[in-house]
Amino acid sequence: MTLSKVYISVKNQQLYMYPDESPWEFEITVNREIIPVFRMLFNQLDSVEISNFWRAHIPIKKYHFDKENDQYDRRMKKLYALIHEFGDEESKQFVEQLPYFTPRRRETVEQKY
Repeated sequence: MTLSKVYISVKNQQLYMYPDESPWEFEITVNREIIPVFRMLFNQLDSVEISNFWRAHIPIKKYHFDKENDQYDRRMKKLYALIHEFGDEESKQFVEQLPYFTPRRRETVEQKY
């Protein structure tokens, strides 16, 4: 399996194979078979954002009870978990500072195996 460096822009929801293609936030090293997972998550985030856009036009529906917000949060957590798993040290440090990162959970999983 060949590992490749991939540059990710969460802001633009894009993957880049070369660092000078466009601005990016995270550098990861992955097997090429993992790249479609990132693309799938970006597509899902885009779809949920469209649903949130339409929901925002319904004034009676409160956003904090909206399942689309939960779906968006879950996908962002998955995205940052992948970035943490395959990212460089700087990327890992950033993800570990996010409020929903729980290092105990990872340690528990590692102890089981």
